Amino acid sequence: MKAALAVVGVFAALCAGCGGAKTIRTTVVTETNVVTVTAAAPEPASHDYARFQMPSKNIGCGYDSGVLRCDILSGLKPEPSEACELDWTGVVLEANGAAQPECAGDTIYDGSAPILGYGERWASNGISCESRKDGLRCANGSGHGFSLARAAWDVT
Repeated sequence: MKAALAVVGVFAALCAGCGGAKTIRTTVVTETNVVTVTAAAPEPASHDYARFQMPSKNIGCGYDSGVLRCDILSGLKPEPSEACELDWTGVVLEANGAAQPECAGDTIYDGSAPILGYGERWASNGISCESRKDGLRCANGSGHGFSLARAAWDVT
């Protein structure tokens, strides 16, 4: 049957070329239905974000959701005794608990952050910091905190 159809198809093609010109037109109609569904965007996560830097531009801090991270561009000196596969960038302090040195592959430092002048204070949700000529001192409501300076650092 397939062979017979093939012969008929070839014969029809040959005959189409004989005689007068015939034009065969085919019209294809395509219908597409589009439905648009609009939903409300999810609520963004709640953040209490802030950044600041010291007048020396060596220490920069970022605060978000109860966690303060302060990085020092000159590095923690002396370096902590624990192993760190990346860099000892600074110190982290949560609203509760002791401060910890930060081992990270990035930095929170932002050179465009507002400057916390010497003698000025920053505070949010139980964490407060004071900018001093001898470095930065921050503490939480639990009495834990840290001091961070080019010459030395300490956590409590």
